[in-house]
Formats: sequence, structure tokens, C-alpha cells
Amino acid sequence: MSTKKQSIEDALVIQKKRESDRILALAGNPNVGKSSVFNALTGMHQHTGNWPGKTVSGAQGYFEGARRGYVLVDLPGTYSLLAHSAEEEVARNFLCFGKSDATVVICDATNLERTLALALQIMECAPRVIVGVNLLDEAKRKQISLDLPLLEERLGIPVVGFSAQKKKSLQALTDLLDEQEFSSPFKGKMPSYPEVLENTLSPLLTYLTDCDLKGLNPHWLALRLLDRDESLTAEILSYLGSSFLEAPALQTAITEVWERLAEGGITQESLRDLCAAAAVQTAEALCRGVVHYEKKPYSGFDRKLDRILTGRLTGSLLMILLLLLTFFFTITLSNYPSAFLSACGEHLLAWLWDLLPSLGAPAWLCGLLIDGILKVLFWVASVMLPPMAIFFPLFTLLEDVGYLPRVAYNLDRPFQCCNACGKQSLTMCMGFGCNAAGVVGCRIIDSPRERLLAILTNSFVPCNGRFPALIAILTLFFVGTQGGLASSVLSALLLTLVILFGILMTFAATKLLSATFLRGMPSSFTLELPPFRKPQVGRVILRSMLDRTLFVLGRAAAVAAPAGLIIWGMANLTLDGNSLLSLCADFLDPFASLMGLDGVILLAFLLGLPANEIVIPLITMAYLSESTLTESASLLQMKELFVANGWTAKTAICVLIFFLLHWPCSTTLLTVKKETGSWKWTALAAALPTAMGILACMLVNAVAGLIGV
Repeated sequence: MSTKKQSIEDALVIQKKRESDRILALAGNPNVGKSSVFNALTGMHQHTGNWPGKTVSGAQGYFEGARRGYVLVDLPGTYSLLAHSAEEEVARNFLCFGKSDATVVICDATNLERTLALALQIMECAPRVIVGVNLLDEAKRKQISLDLPLLEERLGIPVVGFSAQKKKSLQALTDLLDEQEFSSPFKGKMPSYPEVLENTLSPLLTYLTDCDLKGLNPHWLALRLLDRDESLTAEILSYLGSSFLEAPALQTAITEVWERLAEGGITQESLRDLCAAAAVQTAEALCRGVVHYEKKPYSGFDRKLDRILTGRLTGSLLMILLLLLTFFFTITLSNYPSAFLSACGEHLLAWLWDLLPSLGAPAWLCGLLIDGILKVLFWVASVMLPPMAIFFPLFTLLEDVGYLPRVAYNLDRPFQCCNACGKQSLTMCMGFGCNAAGVVGCRIIDSPRERLLAILTNSFVPCNGRFPALIAILTLFFVGTQGGLASSVLSALLLTLVILFGILMTFAATKLLSATFLRGMPSSFTLELPPFRKPQVGRVILRSMLDRTLFVLGRAAAVAAPAGLIIWGMANLTLDGNSLLSLCADFLDPFASLMGLDGVILLAFLLGLPANEIVIPLITMAYLSESTLTESASLLQMKELFVANGWTAKTAICVLIFFLLHWPCSTTLLTVKKETGSWKWTALAAALPTAMGILACMLVNAVAGLIGV
């Protein structure tokens, strides 16, 4: 078993509060609202979004019913029990091998036929299944009505409908669970397989019926043994004993069945197709008379909109336009709160400088605490918080509406040309908020090779911590400091071009890795385009602030505090009259000049490893030869300071490039190590963007020298 799979299984260790608690597995297709049900019942806040694959690992929570308590395990979404990733394997094993008292399968009321097929597959292997039909409110808006009592009668198992966004409607599910005894299996409808297949299974079914299968369904087990899925076979042996498959009578029965199948023209591949088709066809038959469409076609508007959003030309143009608008609003709206937070921080630090000495604190301690740690923290907060508080909700709104899967569809072709997976575009979008979150999000990619490609290249798009510096440099040297609407538009346009350059470099790095360390052909994948949904603006803002903005800010503060301590020490410790900060800058200057930079800039990047937000403050401090981080009174004064220290437009371009292409922050690197389990891949994740950034800066510097700029 791989380290990654083992870590996921460790995360699913069940923690009961009382012995009487029941364990419930929460299963379903991607994007049917499983995590919304989980959050509403447990009061937890697992992030949800309107695109497939949001749940990339199992989560468990607890809730109380009127009769007993329940441990609810939210499993990764899957379209089939034929698993293709480590997460799907763990979900399948949890469902198939008796680790839960019951399974609640969430189905989509707007697409019941497709989502019910998975429920039928689960009913074959899990002893107790309850079908929960979610999104009844959305079905009502689309004029779809469901006869759930008739569906329950046909399935032979409990069925309950609700809208997870309305927490009160889930009371019906809680009441239904309290009614169950969980003492005997539910006898429900099974998929109807072709007669030719059923007739050939008899020798194997006869043998398995006489075995102690520890509760496994003989019919399901017979099909899985014929399927020869290596990972599932290993789990079956672990569950039934390593000697189970060694029985001569079993091998004889399997051989006889395969001889009969071969006579009927059924191969291993066609057997899988027959099994999958059986579940789909049975689901379609069950839904006849259950689902009524009062208005056809109910998805007509979505299809018309998709022709525009996923068009070969219009899709790309609209992606760039939405990116531009997102940056425009982020830049325009973040200026004033950022200035306010900065002013509050300055007043508080000045007050502490008056207070601590009066309490007898020595000067060195005041400098260390106030100038070395707190000032860095306030700088990071004032620079990061306003843009994040605007960018994350805007990004989440696009996600909630259902636009991100369209982005993946549009970018699938270029990623395929790089021998990668189109899902990488989704993890790349997550990287705009936080590269560490983007790396974790790579779990939605099934292929290990393509998942590694996405992890290693995620930092080529700038995280939210780099945006303020990129905006500041663009404003100082290419836009101007006069402000106004035109300035904001030009800043957003230039920032969009910088981001597009980062995306192009993502393609280049992916192609390079595919041709060297990670050779292979791109795998195909099924990407469901979810229906467009009305965003829940209030929930989006609240969850974006709590789950993303404050989380990222807290992480940045945790690494910026010790960085501030180091910076203060280097600025105040001297050798032969020179600070350690200036000595280190002088040492780096020869190499930095080849990149169009100077030693101060390169040292600031090195010391900014914990958090990119402190790079510009470090540069300012070193130029001013101050003993603490210094904030210029205005952007104009900052430009004058940089120009006085040799900055030109060429320097600004090289700094922009290196801000875009250099090693990820320490948090992202540690996340890469955790996800890959390898220091080798972690080192490559740092070295690849850095090498490309150094080469790009050297190229710009050389060209500028040739043309005399």
C-alpha cells in the first residue's frame, strides 16, 4: 500500500463518542451536495464548491439524533466503484468491507437517473443503504417533480428528499435514521444484468454461496473476482484471508466461467462495460414514472451559455476578461482598507514604544518585539488581508456559480498538448489563492504521474501573497502613482498579462517535465459540467473569510514572526561597522547583477522564503539602512528610493519575473513534501521555477544590455 493511500486510511480512523453511536458513510457522485449535507448535519465547515472533486479526502464529523449519535464520514465523490485513485480506493473499501453501519447515498434531484446508478452499485456490496435525494429546491426551479414514495417502493430501501442548503429539511433524514435498527441488511433492488451473463455465473455463485464471505454479497464478489482489479483483489484477500483465492475449487469455477464467457464473446473489458451498463439501464428503468419534466428542455439556458463559455474563441476571451475584472476589483477596493490597517498598526506600535520602556523593558527587548516581530506582522496583515478579503470571495463566487469546470474544459486541450490532465487547470486556479491549497487540491487528479506534474508546477501562478508586490511594482514603474480609475484599469490589465505569462510558463514547465523526469501519455478523464447555480453570496463571503482569508493570513503570520526576528537581528548585528544584512547583500551582488537585480533584492527574496509579503519591506529597509522594517509615506517616495539605488524599468521587469518565477514559500514546500512523501520531488518543486526565473531574468538583462537600455 502506498504512503499516500495509507495516510488517507489513517484519516478515516473512526472516533466514536459512545458505544451506541452508529457509523454512517456519506457517498455519491461528485457535485451532488455531499459536503453540504455533511456540513449541515455536523456543524463542520468542509469547503464546498460547484465543481466536481472538491472532497479529495475523507472527513468525519458527529451529530446527535433524537435516539442516538452518529459518526458521519464524508467520502470522496465517485461515479463508480471501479476506483481510479487512492481516494476512490479508500472510499470503495470503506463501503464494501463493512466499516460502516449504513451508507447514505446522495443523489441529485435534477439528474436522478445518472446519480442513482452509483446507489445501485453500492446496494450490491453494502448491506444497508439509504438514498437521500438532494437539491429538491433546484429541481423545483427547473420544474422537475419527483415521486419519491414510488422510487422507495421500486428500490425496496428507504428514500428521503431534502435540500441541504436548508438545514431544517434535513430533519427528515435524521428522523429516518432514528427509525432504523441497523440489525439486519436491507433487501433492495439490484442491477439487472444480461441473461447471458447471469447464466454463466452459476458455477462460481454455487461455490461462493457455500463459503463464509463475512457478509459480502456472493453475486457482487463473483463479478469482482472476474474483473481482476488488482487493488480490489488485494482488499478482498485482506478481508477474507490470504488463502481464499488459493482454493482449487474456486480457481476451477473461475476458469469455467471465463470459458463460458469467451464462448459468448465476452472479454474482460466488455465484462466491465456490461456491469456499468447494467447499473445505468436499471436506474433509467426505475426512474420512469418517478421523474416528471414540466418544462423541456429544462437545461436549455445552460447549454446556450455553455456554447459561449466553452467556445474555441469566446471561451478563452471570456476567461481573460473575467481574470481582468477580478484583478480590477481586487486592486480598486483594497487600497483604502490597506491604508487604514497600516495606519492603525503604526499608531499601535508607537503606543507600545511609549508603554514598554515606561514599564522597565530594555531597549533591545523593545526593538526585538516591536520592530523585529510585531512590525513585520502588521505589515503582512495590512498588505495581505484587504486583497485576500476581496479576491477570495470573487474567486469563490465564480466557483459557486459553476464556472471553474468550464475553465478546465477550455484548458484541457493545451494541457493535453503538454501530456498532462485538464484537471490541472482546476488546481492551478486554486493556486491563485494559495499554492499550498493548490498542491493539496491536486489529489483530484487520478493519474500519479499527472498529479505529480500538477504539484511541481503549481507555484508558477502567483499566490495571493505575491499580488500586492506585483501590483506595487507595476504601479511604480509602469502605471504611475496618480491613482484614479484609469490607473486601476491599467494596473489590472498589466497584472493580467503577468498572470498569463505565468500560465504560459506553467505549460512550458509541464511540457519540460513530461519530456524528461515524468514521461508518459496524457490520460483521458470525464469532467462533468455542473448546472449553473445561483451563488449564495452571504455564505460565500463568510466561508471565504473564515476558511480561506483568515487561514492563509494566520499561516503567513506564523512564518513572518520568526522571519521578522531574523531580519531584525541581521540589521542590528554589525561586523567592522557593517550590518550582516549589508554584508550578505554585497556577497550576492555579483550573481544578482547577471539577473538584472542587485544583492539587496536577491537577499530579500532569500529571507522572504517564509512569506513573499515581506520581500518589498526588506528591500526598503536595506536601502534606507534602517534597523527595522520601514514603510515609505507614499508610493512616490518608494519609487524615488528605488531609483536612487539604481532601479530602472529593466530592474522592475526582472523583479516582476523573479516574483513570478522563484521557489515556493516554505509552507508550500512542506505541503509538497507531505503530498509526495519525497524530498527529491520537493527539491525539484523549488529548483524548477527558480532555474526558469534565473534564466528568464538573465535573458531580459542580456537583451537590455544589447539594445543599450
